[in-house]
Amino acid sequence: MSRALIVIDVQESFRARPLWAATHDPQVADRVNRLVRLARAAGDLVVWVLHTEPGSGGVFDPTSGHVRLMAELTRADGEPLIHKTSHNAFTTTNLQQVLTRHGVGELRVCGIRTEQCVETTVRVASDLGYDVTLVIDATTTDPVAHRDAPAGLSVAELLADPRTLPAAEVVRRTEYALAGRFAAIETVDRLEAAAGLPA
Repeated sequence: MSRALIVIDVQESFRARPLWAATHDPQVADRVNRLVRLARAAGDLVVWVLHTEPGSGGVFDPTSGHVRLMAELTRADGEPLIHKTSHNAFTTTNLQQVLTRHGVGELRVCGIRTEQCVETTVRVASDLGYDVTLVIDATTTDPVAHRDAPAGLSVAELLADPRTLPAAEVVRRTEYALAGRFAAIETVDRLEAAAGLPA
């Protein structure tokens, strides 16, 4: 059984938004790069996924110029690049066909946002029968406003609202929700150590 690393939405669109200042891990691309190095060393398929919202006029609209991998990341020749328009990486793409063509049955998943596109992809992948590992410290997300918070809060207002769920807590809750049900949970350090690679 072959394995693939799915890198979800680690794209400049997020850094173009003011909310990036409050993200859980602004250096997430560094850990993603370590996972990519690990995947390539093992001969695993690396699949890059970018979120797009055509016609929206926002930072996820391809015409914005922000729908591209973060500058620290480099896609190698032959590594699939998939553009999605749904939260999960399967529904609006040919990801499953790509994985089937490469004989992939095991996935490692990382990316942005932990509880949204990453978690949704993990759940769908598990339901489709893949053996999934979520590399939790190679994900990041933003604080989440309370459902009754007014729309259009500034970053300062969001962080000042005591009902806001802090980004670190969002990541922690996602790990708890997925572990043992939809995915194994790993860290970059542990995967590197298991492979005998220096951190």
